[in-house]
Amino acid sequence: MKEYKVVSWKSGLSKNNERLEDTLNEHARDGWSVKHIAEQTARVVFERDKNR
Repeated sequence: MKEYKVVSWKSGLSKNNERLEDTLNEHARDGWSVKHIAEQTARVVFERDKNR
């Protein structure tokens, strides 16, 4: 079984790529992988196995 998490991030004028990268790496350390990135709404959908 899978579980999902939706994370919103605020894009800014500076260091946006670095902040997004930090968010992705932080969740990857907890076992999450990116399922979808919605650029228009600045949301990332993560997925991982629920019974890990």
